[in-house]
Amino acid sequence: MKFGILVNEGPFTHQASDSAYRFVLAALEKGHEIYRVFFYHDGVNNANKLSEPQSDDRDLVKLWSALGTEREIDLVVCVAAALRRGVKDDILAEGFRISGLGQLIEAGVESDRLVVFGD
Repeated sequence: MKFGILVNEGPFTHQASDSAYRFVLAALEKGHEIYRVFFYHDGVNNANKLSEPQSDDRDLVKLWSALGTEREIDLVVCVAAALRRGVKDDILAEGFRISGLGQLIEAGVESDRLVVFGD
């Protein structure tokens, strides 16, 4: 099965990003395909390489970045949501790219399921 993933929450204020990350890992482990992960609303903060979690906390920015790079998963950050939150190309973590809502629509069309994490 081919999944599109929508992440609407940031890495430190809600469990949605962590749940999405773990879902993607489990899906890949079972042999499924991840078409794209789209970060929207506060979810764009998952791409901010300037974030610094506490040393005893998970670093979802680095985890997403590594997963996207190693597995060649398309990690797309919504341009409008990113600009509202000060997330620009120069602070994107490796593996992320900025694009528009058309990428979310395409993920929904091209995937068998679009799974949404967060409100």
